[in-house]
Amino acid sequence: MRSVKSFLAAGAASLISSVAFAADMPIAAPPMYAPAPPADFGGWYLRGDIGFSNQSVKNIRKSDPTAYSQISTLNETTDFDTAGIFDVGVGYRFNNWFRTDVTAQYRGKSNFKGSDVFTASAYGVAYNGIDNYNASKSELLFLANAYVDLGTWWCVTPFIGAGIGASRVNISGFTDSGAVNPLVTAGPVINNGTFPGFATAASGSKWNFAWAAHAGLAYKVNPSLTLELAYSYVDLGSGTTGVISDFTGFSRGNTFKFNDITSHDLKLGVRWDLSSPPVYAPPPLVTKG
Repeated sequence: MRSVKSFLAAGAASLISSVAFAADMPIAAPPMYAPAPPADFGGWYLRGDIGFSNQSVKNIRKSDPTAYSQISTLNETTDFDTAGIFDVGVGYRFNNWFRTDVTAQYRGKSNFKGSDVFTASAYGVAYNGIDNYNASKSELLFLANAYVDLGTWWCVTPFIGAGIGASRVNISGFTDSGAVNPLVTAGPVINNGTFPGFATAASGSKWNFAWAAHAGLAYKVNPSLTLELAYSYVDLGSGTTGVISDFTGFSRGNTFKFNDITSHDLKLGVRWDLSSPPVYAPPPLVTKG
């Protein structure tokens, strides 16, 4: 019996000693709940783009509609040279699929060439003629844009978007050189006489409603830097020259209007994210004492 009591006493002493030793050891607090960082997040960003335009115009017409009343056929050709485009902007990304931004764009000077080949009649006399046009055109374009990102594969995100805003179209250096050939019939003989002409127009500018449709690919280099290769179809509205005058300085107060200017733009851009991604930190250890 004594040996049993001695064994129980020794065991109790050992247990008390172990508890006392454990009380002096540091203990960890129960784990606190911390949600995993989101895969994507919203925030502000800056952007910049460079590229080039491929422009066209529906037609160019003199502001005086009676100038075309005698024309029976008219064949017009127009062409713009490629010009550089540059823009900057600021935007906000709401989540991993929707973002918006506002951009200010300068569209560099593009040389314009056009010609009208026509036939007409006046006072019973038929004639044909040609007008050759030259000018330079540039724009300022301000857009509010919205984009939908369509998912990411290997850091590449295709996107689509649209924008609305305003454009200021500037036309300068406009010249009109041409000639008319009256056809005068005298018996069986037709005598042709060529009458050259030349006119210039002062510079002019016009504000318009503008809109654009966008599509492209974005490549995320790192959490802060994204590169873009994008295409935009842009409707810039119309442009106008200043008042036209002939080589003597005489003017009837007319202008030339460039109707329905559009462009297919190709751009390379960069987006710089101003937000920092959340960093997961484990809860601190809590020690006793």
